[in-house]
Amino acid sequence: MSDGSMIKSITALQAWSWRGHPALEARVITENGALGVAQVQAGTSVGQHEVQFLHDGGSRWGGLGVAKAIAMVQETIAPALIGMDATRQRDIDGRMIEMDGTPNKAKLGGNCVGAVSAAVLKAAAASVGLPLYRYIGGPNACVMPTPGVLAVLGPSRYGGGERGGEKPTYSFYCHGYESFTDASQACWQVRQAFRTILREQKGLNTFRIDRLFIDQEGVFEHDRELWALMAEAIEWSGNEGRIGIQVDIAAGCYYDKKSGLYRGLFSREDKTRDDLIALYYTAVKEFPFVMLEDPLDEDDFDGHAMLTRELDVQIVGDDLFTTNPERLQHGIDLGACNAVLLKVNQIGSITEAFDMVDLAYRNGYAVMPCNSRGEGADIADYAVGLKTGHMREGGLDDATTRLMEIEAELGEQATFLGRKGFKP
Repeated sequence: MSDGSMIKSITALQAWSWRGHPALEARVITENGALGVAQVQAGTSVGQHEVQFLHDGGSRWGGLGVAKAIAMVQETIAPALIGMDATRQRDIDGRMIEMDGTPNKAKLGGNCVGAVSAAVLKAAAASVGLPLYRYIGGPNACVMPTPGVLAVLGPSRYGGGERGGEKPTYSFYCHGYESFTDASQACWQVRQAFRTILREQKGLNTFRIDRLFIDQEGVFEHDRELWALMAEAIEWSGNEGRIGIQVDIAAGCYYDKKSGLYRGLFSREDKTRDDLIALYYTAVKEFPFVMLEDPLDEDDFDGHAMLTRELDVQIVGDDLFTTNPERLQHGIDLGACNAVLLKVNQIGSITEAFDMVDLAYRNGYAVMPCNSRGEGADIADYAVGLKTGHMREGGLDDATTRLMEIEAELGEQATFLGRKGFKP
């Protein structure tokens, strides 16, 4: 490789995230002037087994400021990486992992490692003149992901979920189409239908441009009512059999370890593990669910294995696996889930995240990229480059335009798998 891909500079700054709090942005420039920029932000549903982010604490920015992280990148990480070849991702990530020396990136900060690692990847692609998806996946990177559109979030009407943030969230998944562009149009169509139904039947008119917050009490007694309205929107929009429902439950956020009960999940009533499992059987049987994400506590591998065996839908591990190869291997050994969520910033480096992807593929698991931790439109390139076949949302959000650009660039080479893009 020419000297042009050698890292010339690494800087960092505090950016603003769509979540409404600071994010860490890393900027990597190579000797030939190629620039890679990547952001990392904290999530709302944060698994207990994720890497540790470096935040400032204190009162400014609610403790989520990143001045310490900026200093870590510029004063500690940058001097160790400048002069290395950006195209040698594994060497660069390996150096950061060695410098950190902890199992959860507690020394350097998972946000610092994650932002620099992703920025290096983008700078490397630019330095050799390749789009990111092609740099990641090579000439076979031509599979467009099956997308979804976020429909509903806002759990406070039922209580519980101390770590839940906006969970559970619901999405429509548009799989019965010939192309990504057609599926994206279906995302818009079903969301419009859903908006109309909620306004006419529930008097709800609180839609933002991309989602609906339902926080007021009394609108729904149980989310079964919501599932029925989502199914109605699919049918009313003329897309029955071509659109399914996905839910990111983040059940661990509602789990009270002392009592062993799930408090305020789906309805006001407390629920046992058996109650939840029975509810999932009913949901899958009576409504067009295609994906359940983190349906039980983040340490309940056996329960996830039971649901995977008995339900004919995709069971996704997010908080269960945290993009961690070791936790995924444990799930594989037990048969827990049939898909894993890909959040690079849960594990830290690109190398570790892509190793997790390889492990999943070798064992028949689907991989579902998600851009909730600051990946932004780059998640489109990850999805196509890794040939995942589907992704979290992507139908009408930051990644959509990028996916349409990629589809146009690929032309006749673009492949859309639809329902075959995810499990089972």
